[in-house]
Amino acid sequence: MTEASNQEHEPISADLSGRQLGDYRLLRRLGRGAMAEVYLAEQCSLNRQVAVKVLRRELANDQTYIQRFQREAQAAASLVHANIVQIHEVGCIDQVHFIAQEYIQGLNLRQWIARNGALDLRMALMVMWQVGAALSKAAEQGIVHRDIKPENIMLTRSGEVKVADFGLARVPTRGDAVELTQAGMTLGTPLYMSPEQVEGKPLDPRSDIYSFGVTCYHMLAGSPPFGGETALAVAVQHLKKSPDSLENLRPDLPPGLCRIVHRMLAKAPGDRYQSPRELLRELRQVQLEHLDEEWPEDLSGWEIPDLDTAATLHETTQHLDALMKTAGRGLGGRLRWFLLAAGLVIAFLVGGTLASLTVREQPLLAETGVAIQPVPKFENAISQWIYAVHVNTEDAWEAVDDYFPDTYWAHRAKQQLAWLYLRKDDYNRAKAKFEELAMLDGSQQELRAFGLAGQYWVLKQQEKPQEAAEILSELLPILPQLRDSRMRRMIGQVFLKSEEATTDQQIQQWLDQVEKEAAEAD
Repeated sequence: MTEASNQEHEPISADLSGRQLGDYRLLRRLGRGAMAEVYLAEQCSLNRQVAVKVLRRELANDQTYIQRFQREAQAAASLVHANIVQIHEVGCIDQVHFIAQEYIQGLNLRQWIARNGALDLRMALMVMWQVGAALSKAAEQGIVHRDIKPENIMLTRSGEVKVADFGLARVPTRGDAVELTQAGMTLGTPLYMSPEQVEGKPLDPRSDIYSFGVTCYHMLAGSPPFGGETALAVAVQHLKKSPDSLENLRPDLPPGLCRIVHRMLAKAPGDRYQSPRELLRELRQVQLEHLDEEWPEDLSGWEIPDLDTAATLHETTQHLDALMKTAGRGLGGRLRWFLLAAGLVIAFLVGGTLASLTVREQPLLAETGVAIQPVPKFENAISQWIYAVHVNTEDAWEAVDDYFPDTYWAHRAKQQLAWLYLRKDDYNRAKAKFEELAMLDGSQQELRAFGLAGQYWVLKQQEKPQEAAEILSELLPILPQLRDSRMRRMIGQVFLKSEEATTDQQIQQWLDQVEKEAAEAD
């Protein structure tokens, strides 16, 4: 008798941790929502971590919620895009309805704001561009998310942004659509609802643009434009009240960006951007005027090329170079699939085995005796960075710094190289990268803090207490600027083992904050 049949009549426990759902072993509960619970799980057949969303037990017999749950899967599964959390499988086992989806390691936007405060220009534009690309993809297929808010925007460790939770999304249907809301019931989150959503009117992608505008205002101002003690009080403000001027709250931001956010917040849908693509064009102009990176004019996404298996390795590399130059930033669309396809072709050509694109001691081409091609140079630093993110080799990260030195992305590439060297236990090379970051000027305090923290950690591992103490004296004044979660945990562990460090009140306060963050993450 199978485990499934053994559990056929077993009551569903409040916490399903430890339970097997088909191919998925639920490890621990990550969070709970009004409709579903989310678990970290292991997909046994592929030996990978996934997130499994389970419809809550008390709703499992309600057809309305079952249909809404299935609609979420339908909406998200139809959107194959690098900035949208991907669906792996939808199923129902022993009356447990579940969705297995991509597991995102990182913070949601609300957590990031709570931890770090309002976003600076560069990071704000990164978030806005990538969420805009996701909404553009949804709009092209007639899908309205209906619940865009900071909690549903995930920030990954590699710098990507992903839109999650299409639980309220409206999917176009043939014939009569199934009505999944009760009369007078409005779905969404009051703080981020559009006026037409508050009034229960029909919605189109312009409603998502409004909700995203509220989210953008929140991440730039540090709080949403409207607040109140009740949902009704907030809803009335969405209908009647104009938000405070973002230009007055953030005079450091380009006025053009502030005007974009306020246009997104227009009460009448006709006064907003009429599509996410139109919004992206406006954001691109701000990017061009105020930062040193360029976004692509063509936002149609990435297409997998039709590669001839008889093509040479050089031709394949040239094709990748041309595609990257054409698509520029290109986080949207099918970048991962193209890189995988290109990688399979290269592996076939050189007679190597098919392997994932992860860090290797020796490049695959070196093992086969084929001449190693240099990392292609792209048109701008962002394109070079994105290539490095997906290829994730030492040469690719070094190329960002070689081709675009002294740029923001070159500094971030040094950060990734430092982690790469630490994973190899190559402390000396890691320390060299940390030192380069620690020498940055005061305008790069986050990266300086990371560099100093990395130096301090390495010196402690190398048992050089005097040198470590000197670095610590530089680190302490800017310790709150250390935002990298992995490094925060590592430094916290060192502090806890150091009697001298734990007598410092400033360090104690910082340790308390790290402990609180760890508890929230769990």
